[in-house]
Amino acid sequence: MDAHEDFERTVQLLGALALYAHLPGTDEEFVAVMAPALAASLACGFLPPLPPGYDPTDRPDYPRQGW
Repeated sequence: MDAHEDFERTVQLLGALALYAHLPGTDEEFVAVMAPALAASLACGFLPPLPPGYDPTDRPDYPRQGW
């Protein structure tokens, strides 16, 4: 398995875990242990670095309730 396939598989597992976390009767301890473990297993340096000065909070104002 190459790095791309490994990254994609880990992201899919994180997504499945996120869905599972919102189901009734979820084992919260399992989610609390597995989420950081999966996130830590993501390959470092696989994604390109963010551009200098990137601010994730700088985004357009999306319509909210009451607009």
